Amino acid sequence: MARIEEEKVTQKLNLGIWRRLFKYLVDFKKGLLLLVLLMAIVAGVDSAMPLLTSYAIDNFVVKNTTDKLFGFAVLYFAIVIFQAINVKIFIRQAGKIENFLAYHIRKLGFKRLQELSFSYYDTSSSGWLMARMTSDVARLSELISWGMIDMVWSVATMIFFIAIMLFYNVKLTLISMSVVPPLFIIGIFFQKKILKSYRHVRKLNSQLTTDFSEEVAGAKTTKTLVREEENLNEFKYDADKMRYSSIRAAIFSSLFLPIVISLGSIGTGFAIWFGGNKVMIGGLSYGVFVMFISYTIQFFDPVSQLAGTIAEIQQAQASAERIISLVETEPDIWDKQEVIEKYGDLFNAKKENWEEIKGDIEFKNLYFSYKNGEKVFENFNLKVKSGQTIALVGETGSGKSTIVNLLCRFYEPTSGEILIDGKDYRERSLLWLQSNLGYVLQSPHLFSGTIKDNIRYGKLDATDEEIIRAAKLVDAHQFIMETENGYNTDVGENGGNLSTGQKQLISFARAIVGNPAIFVLDEATSSIDTETERVIQNAIEKVLSDRTSFVVAHRLSTIVSADKIIVLRKGKIEESGTHAELLRNKGYYYRLYTNQLLQEKEEESSKVV
Repeated sequence: MARIEEEKVTQKLNLGIWRRLFKYLVDFKKGLLLLVLLMAIVAGVDSAMPLLTSYAIDNFVVKNTTDKLFGFAVLYFAIVIFQAINVKIFIRQAGKIENFLAYHIRKLGFKRLQELSFSYYDTSSSGWLMARMTSDVARLSELISWGMIDMVWSVATMIFFIAIMLFYNVKLTLISMSVVPPLFIIGIFFQKKILKSYRHVRKLNSQLTTDFSEEVAGAKTTKTLVREEENLNEFKYDADKMRYSSIRAAIFSSLFLPIVISLGSIGTGFAIWFGGNKVMIGGLSYGVFVMFISYTIQFFDPVSQLAGTIAEIQQAQASAERIISLVETEPDIWDKQEVIEKYGDLFNAKKENWEEIKGDIEFKNLYFSYKNGEKVFENFNLKVKSGQTIALVGETGSGKSTIVNLLCRFYEPTSGEILIDGKDYRERSLLWLQSNLGYVLQSPHLFSGTIKDNIRYGKLDATDEEIIRAAKLVDAHQFIMETENGYNTDVGENGGNLSTGQKQLISFARAIVGNPAIFVLDEATSSIDTETERVIQNAIEKVLSDRTSFVVAHRLSTIVSADKIIVLRKGKIEESGTHAELLRNKGYYYRLYTNQLLQEKEEESSKVV
């Protein structure tokens, strides 16, 4: 199973990460401020309760009287009702913010995934990305909503408690709070341990998600290679590491709170000891003494809550870092500002300014290297006239797919230019170019939904008539009508209800429904049977007529009618010409073609035998 790499992250609690995260939540500013206000009110009411108890003891219990008790009871009951209403409102508000935050962050992340270039997906596994958009987002939205409640309530309550205690007796307050400094030092120690432990847990969680994703996607391969036991052992290894690391992280978290509670009990003991002595000598009323004990006991509840929230923030910082790294990852390929102003961006097109593509294409002094340093092209030049069909032939790694990926602007040249109708394609928008492309991959991918839905992905406003016309053009209409529900037949996950050839015909119809000016076939017939290949070959001849097209060919018999065949070796043009011209030259293409022809005849002979 694939190993994933986690990006480098900060090694301590980083407020900058949280500030960067909150800038994406400006739409929730009013809701968050309302939540803060509600919690401050709740903290104020909680702080007032021991004062009421102190008043009751000194005025009713000590004096042994019930005079004015009814009015006090009414006031007390009204405060309780008021607090209950506050609690109900803040619970509803926090739940609302949690769900909207999750939606908003996922929307931002998904939008960025649409904008990122192919190179990002070259180095990021699907399981890793899924972990970010699911568990990481859920963790953050819960922490920001409910964690904020706990933090605001804790801080406000401690401030109210200390202010009231200082008002009544400064010395007793300082004695009771003497355990706070050692608590602070212990908190810093545990902060580092908890943050480090939970960051490692999140990394292992991403690995487990990747393992699951790969196992589901490669289930057939696992069965055919009889790798069940090996895969199970590999998964068990990752799961055991996850379990060990999770237990270790949980131990650090579980130790922190008992220490806070123990120190809180010591502070309460100080209050009872020194406060009790003052009561005995008459320096403190019994009601105020009970109030102090109540505050010292309750004081460490918000301290414990705050400690727990800080621990959760430390745990969730790894999630925050991962989300931020995704949302703030800049695409390798982007439009210049002046291009966006004229043509629009990926999500807001200004089609009124789009020029029509005629189809003249030129690769001019082209250099290209992948991020890993692999050089593909050096000073590559190629001119293609409008309406020509260009076949790209060569061994694996010769640069065939790289040419069409550069043409489609999935990658951009390291230097040099790609001209469309005489103009550098970077002077027009990505959306302009890719809206004029029809691309059929070697391994067709269908989305969950109906056949009609999948064809319509090529042109979202396509009518049913246009969809049927496209299907007929690629000879897919007949098999579609033979399915149970015709165009409304569900294709299943990744087209699992259809054969490979049927999926390829649908992807072909999807590519053509938008009437693209430039067409790309990337080994589109290499994974299908001979009979379906003939159907697709007939469709290709009809579809590519009068369009500029590039055909990356595996089976050379499919490109004999191409206007020009480009033979590539190690990123350079070895030969070029028509099929007949190249055969007459008896060069590299001639050897490739004759060898493949002999191989196909041998395969046919073996089938007959």
